[in-house]
Amino acid sequence: MRAVTYDHYGDLDDVLRVREDHPDPKVGPGEALVEVRRASVNPVDWKIVGGGLDGMMEAAFPVVPGWDVAGVVRAVGPDTPEFAPGDEVLAYARKDWVHGGTYAELVTVPVRALAHKPAALDWDSAGALPLAGQTAYRVLKRLEVGPGDTVLVHAAAGGVGLLGVQVARELGARVIGTASEPNHEHLRSLGVEPVAYGDGLVERVRALAPDGVDAVADFVGGVLDATLGVLREGGRHASIADPSVAEHGGSWVWVRPDGEELQWLADLAARGGLTVEVAGRYGLEEVGEAFARSREGHVRGKLVIHVSDD
Repeated sequence: MRAVTYDHYGDLDDVLRVREDHPDPKVGPGEALVEVRRASVNPVDWKIVGGGLDGMMEAAFPVVPGWDVAGVVRAVGPDTPEFAPGDEVLAYARKDWVHGGTYAELVTVPVRALAHKPAALDWDSAGALPLAGQTAYRVLKRLEVGPGDTVLVHAAAGGVGLLGVQVARELGARVIGTASEPNHEHLRSLGVEPVAYGDGLVERVRALAPDGVDAVADFVGGVLDATLGVLREGGRHASIADPSVAEHGGSWVWVRPDGEELQWLADLAARGGLTVEVAGRYGLEEVGEAFARSREGHVRGKLVIHVSDD
């Protein structure tokens, strides 16, 4: 099969290759073999290529990167009654070790991670949703966000943040979101009260919520002081980027694949309650370019990898 691979950790320009003859994956018990239509880029993907998770996860080279997938089931392994060949699916397809990812024509996915793709959900949205959507959802559920809460979302215009503010609104919360000025109008269109990040953030948030906010979702890192400065007494906070929040009463969230959670998000998107914004589209041979754009930061939405035609 055709796949993007790398044989060792290193700089993206040096190690990424598109192979035409990478071996097809074997399909084990409780797995589905998926023909990949779409994948997408998350910052963790290029961080792994550079060895950024080597202290946490085992890797077996050559590695195919990528954790997001939307595609069609080609085959299933033993004891997999939930899915059948021909089913359209999506998944946050992270396995327990780094090896067979989604930037390839075929990928195996544990059934626990799979969700059925609703017919009304387009392929680009399906490929972009899994990891960012589940990350946003898991943080907000950890924070027990609900009706009547005022929530501050750091990096509200990023790939995770844009989904997070919409999920928080769906859960009934008032949402304040940090972003650069050019993204403020877009956030307002989603029902978010935007504020500029940087110096004076605490004062700007306090002007909107004088008694402090009930919860803070940090999707960027480096904002702990601001978080603590805007929380009301007894407020909750969580981060996906700063483990030190645990030392200050917060939660560091590392999202696990969960098909049921993803199904909730996919169904919400299919009925128009969640918009997945696509900032760019790339082919397999352009994965390095997509990674470079992601590394620059300030991407509003997700970068999608087109692996095969619809």
